[in-house]
Amino acid sequence: MTKKQKKVLYRIIISAVLLVALMIITHNVDLNKWLALGLYLIPYLIIGYDILKKAALGIYHREVFDENFLMAVATVGALVIGVWESGDFNESVAVMLFYQIGELFQSYAVGKSRKNISALMDIRPDYANIQGENGLEQVDPDDVEIGTIIVVQPGEKIPIDGKIVEGASTLNTSALTGESMPREVVPGDEVISGCVNISGLLKIETTKEFGESTVSKILDLVENSSMKKAKTENFISKFAKVYTPLVCGSAVLLAILPPLFNQFLLQQPPEWKTWIQSALSFLVVSCPCALVISVPMSFFGGIGGASARGILIKGSNYLEALAKVKYMVFDKTGTLTQGVFQVTQICPVEGMEQEELLAYAAQVENYSNHPISKSLRDAYGKEIDSSRITDVEEISGHGVKATINGVAVAAGNQKLMVSMELNCPEPSGIGTVVYVAVDGQYAGYILINDVVKTNSKQAIRGLKSAGVKKTIMLTGDSRPVAETIAKELGLDEVYSELLPADKVEQVEVLLGQKDVADKLAFVGDGINDAPVLSRADIGIAMGAMGSDAAIEAADIVLMDDDPAKIALAMKISRKTLRIVYQNIVFALAVKVICLAVIPILGIGMWLAILADVGVMVLAVLNATRALYVKKL
Repeated sequence: MTKKQKKVLYRIIISAVLLVALMIITHNVDLNKWLALGLYLIPYLIIGYDILKKAALGIYHREVFDENFLMAVATVGALVIGVWESGDFNESVAVMLFYQIGELFQSYAVGKSRKNISALMDIRPDYANIQGENGLEQVDPDDVEIGTIIVVQPGEKIPIDGKIVEGASTLNTSALTGESMPREVVPGDEVISGCVNISGLLKIETTKEFGESTVSKILDLVENSSMKKAKTENFISKFAKVYTPLVCGSAVLLAILPPLFNQFLLQQPPEWKTWIQSALSFLVVSCPCALVISVPMSFFGGIGGASARGILIKGSNYLEALAKVKYMVFDKTGTLTQGVFQVTQICPVEGMEQEELLAYAAQVENYSNHPISKSLRDAYGKEIDSSRITDVEEISGHGVKATINGVAVAAGNQKLMVSMELNCPEPSGIGTVVYVAVDGQYAGYILINDVVKTNSKQAIRGLKSAGVKKTIMLTGDSRPVAETIAKELGLDEVYSELLPADKVEQVEVLLGQKDVADKLAFVGDGINDAPVLSRADIGIAMGAMGSDAAIEAADIVLMDDDPAKIALAMKISRKTLRIVYQNIVFALAVKVICLAVIPILGIGMWLAILADVGVMVLAVLNATRALYVKKL
């Protein structure tokens, strides 16, 4: 809870305690009404001074008719009635107290405001290495000119786009492109900023200034995309724009027209006091307590129910918009797939067992830190005796050679096999292929792939059942991999080999194609997804393995990375909206009846207040149903 929320909570507690104490005192002691007014003004101003201030500012800025103005007029009217007639000021303080409780619920449900996204983006490099007289010097990337030779050591981020002039290495590009497999680079290759250098030392000639580099453009995309997203206007504010001037105008007419009618047409006493009291009663009863409490509480319940199931929704506007999602766009790596590499197929030549081929591959890759090497060792699952491995030779961009207990073994890509003058068959599956040669003879291949999450297919089926018109995948991976996964999961469309800017551009196209009433949601987990998460109507991020940037840019976070939870979130959203609409219709119907019969039957304040409080209690009880949602 924020300091501001705690302050409001303390005010609520203090005002509630003072109100109860004053009710007990006035019940047992006959106080002068002016003294009673002075005492009741203490809890009233403690709990309501900010509402009165907002109402005054609204009048000053000519934005009069909002919920703050209505609350101010209604509660001040209740105080006037207390002075004029009964000396009872409980209603005024209670109404303001209930309103502030509802506002606190809403504020707590929304949670802390999202921090500046760019401050959390760890893809921004802090420095660039330049060769100086005394060795490497760290300089600000902004100060590096085009054509400068920079040095990127293993483990460092590439600070500026450029071309490799010396060295070979493996780059982790997943943060930028979403590409699941590391990328091998050699002299002459173009590299983009934000990638992580995994192994070798690189010397890069810069081809762009830092401000024009890929990493800077991603930061700009996030900031600009956030500005494009429209905020859902609070229902109470929209309702009050119509309701407030209507009831205020009706109260004024009720105070003026009947006395004038009596005096000039019926030739009777105008009874100004009676009709002004009725007008003030009309205003007090018109205060929509049931709405200002139950509507935020319904959303709060929906958000709380979703949170209990591992779905963090950052605001009621996103919960409301989720019910209207008809286009669901997915990233691939880490979203629909696990984002980790696993051996998916072992194909030895005739006469060799799968276990034997895997053992050779795992042992020859034992000293490599490459993710592919790790996946081979994980698949082998046995302890490797390093003393049996000698003459290790890592050939950049090709693979590894070694002698294992006297046997010459080579494992790598097709280039390695070609250099050994060996013919290799085309693999039967999609993924990264590790070819293995033993004693100079081709021995088979091992297929490594990013494995689809077990519940991804269920997620797509659930979304179709929930009424989503189209499911789409955007990924930086290669076309064959992307199309294979899309076909396996039953996705409607797939776009591959995309950079972050391409993803935003594609989402812009989809936003232009959909109906105005429909919403588009994007689901991702990487830093490279942050711009498109911000641009979509609703951004959904993976919370367990997702980057800080993606989580901060998103409107909804799946804390256990389960894409099947999206359909559950839509179910929660629609149930919450049904409850909200039920409360609105019920509260307004009772309110209209009360407002209609007050001037006709002259119903006393206590009965009108009882009806109002009764509606509020029933609406709040109905709102609590939003907390409970059955599993899909």
